[in-house]
Amino acid sequence: MSKRTFGSLLVGLLLGLGTGVFLGWGPFPVEYKNSALSALAPHYQEEYTVMVAEGYRVDPEVNAALERLRPLGKENTIAYVIDLTERYISQSNIRAIPIMVALVEAIIGPDNLPPVMQLYRPTPTATSSAPSAP
Repeated sequence: MSKRTFGSLLVGLLLGLGTGVFLGWGPFPVEYKNSALSALAPHYQEEYTVMVAEGYRVDPEVNAALERLRPLGKENTIAYVIDLTERYISQSNIRAIPIMVALVEAIIGPDNLPPVMQLYRPTPTATSSAPSAP
């Protein structure tokens, strides 16, 4: 390959790359509008689920939490939350486990909580009904 051919190829490549970057960032940027939650990558769907569980801790409305999860498009939302929680337990995702277990417990009830989740149940707060020491 001659120097002239190589130089022409290099100049053409740089001009094409420069034009593509300019058009992509300038007049024609990518715009995402009204994308469905079901279009998110699985990792981000899981993060969204944890955020919903964190929101449940602030606003303990089970039906509202399930409504927030419905747009993920899972066939069985409750089974999805249970499976995700069990996977977090097996992966030792310490930050998300108690949050997710609290949501699962609210959804299916404390009597139906799988044994693997029993250890991670939120502890009830002590009441002040005990007499105080003098």
